[in-house]
Amino acid sequence: MNLSRIDLNLFIVFDAIYTHHSLTRAAGVLHVTQPAVSNALTRLRNTLDDPLFVRSPQGMSPTPLARQLITPIRDALQGLEQCVQTRQQFDAATAKQTLRLHTTEQAEIFLLPRLLERLAKHAPGINLEVEFMRRREIPLALAAGELQLAIDAPLINHSELVSKPLRRDHYVCVMRRDHPLAKHELSLEDFLAARHIHISSRSRGSGHIDLALRSLGHQRRIALRLQHYSSLPSLLARSDDLAAIPQSLAQLGPWHSKPLPFDCAALELHMFWHKNADHEPGINWLREQLMQCCEELEKELPENAGSSSSA
Repeated sequence: MNLSRIDLNLFIVFDAIYTHHSLTRAAGVLHVTQPAVSNALTRLRNTLDDPLFVRSPQGMSPTPLARQLITPIRDALQGLEQCVQTRQQFDAATAKQTLRLHTTEQAEIFLLPRLLERLAKHAPGINLEVEFMRRREIPLALAAGELQLAIDAPLINHSELVSKPLRRDHYVCVMRRDHPLAKHELSLEDFLAARHIHISSRSRGSGHIDLALRSLGHQRRIALRLQHYSSLPSLLARSDDLAAIPQSLAQLGPWHSKPLPFDCAALELHMFWHKNADHEPGINWLREQLMQCCEELEKELPENAGSSSSA
């Protein structure tokens, strides 16, 4: 049987007849005529090749097949109704959902604490599951509903996805607080003469800093390449190494930060979601919270993205 050829409205009629044991009463509940209910029942009988209901002293009595079908049909109809109600009547304060996100590590560090604070205050029933996925896997995961949102650089291109800029993050140079270079302005010569720690989720390839230096005809020495930021504070504390990292992360660490002595493209983060979820109230609400988290961060960061600061 090809279910795509069945009018789902027939199952609503089926449920009404089963509940009320009468074509007339079913018609009254559904606000249609009795002939319309009779016609719908005939169509469903022909599709399923079973009478489904037979006349008896108690009214329209279900056949064995009808008794088998009623529970899964009611479960399916109830599930659809709950889905529609959730879309139309989303209330963050009472919603109970688990939303799954892909984020870069940078976004995870500076956004999640703020976002969790908002969820605890405004949406205590919403849970988050955060994971990092390869960019080529993200469109399919969003389409399948395995992810609700993705936060990443604007490098994910797919016709089924919608994106919105989340924030731009400038790079700064960080070092231990008592570093010899912390006492004066950082020059390009100082920067190039130092050993560097490079953090990238990719195991190889150039980042924004190296591309900017290459355009100037320079190259830095990368003494250590990492895929995560977690060990960076302890590594910098025990060495004279430097690291160029996003400003939003620099303000969180136990180090001294200085503006880069050259121009470098900003790190951009976008939100991505599947177009089928464009009007999902829960996902829309979460997007709004993320935007507000970023607005709060912008107010806390120095007005001049290149200014020197200590954290």
